[in-house]
Amino acid sequence: MQEGKRQKQVAAVIQQEMNDVFMRLGLNMIDGGMVSISSVKVTPDLLEARIYLSLFKVADPQATMKKIQAQAWEVKKELSERVKHQLRRIPVLHFYLDDTLDYVFKMEDIFKEIKAQDQPEKETDE
Repeated sequence: MQEGKRQKQVAAVIQQEMNDVFMRLGLNMIDGGMVSISSVKVTPDLLEARIYLSLFKVADPQATMKKIQAQAWEVKKELSERVKHQLRRIPVLHFYLDDTLDYVFKMEDIFKEIKAQDQPEKETDE
């Protein structure tokens, strides 16, 4: 289903404010790795927000997600203070791991491997 204009606006506001909240609470750097908000999707009724987190050089992604989930109430409280004049109701926050970055690195490794296999064949053809 197509996202509506209001959904996109609310998602953009939440993403911008969540970046600041994560910095303020120290959640952007966990276990020597970096946590960033890659995207926010809001349900059509604006009551739920799915926040996709991208983890870079984090040793244990599952433990990091548990730490963020443990502080979800504090994050929501901070968010509500920032957007209380823009939104009637603060949506329920759900955090998800965005593994797009891992997928990109995996694909790059596969392409490098394929290229390395093609190199010796080309040298023997010449």
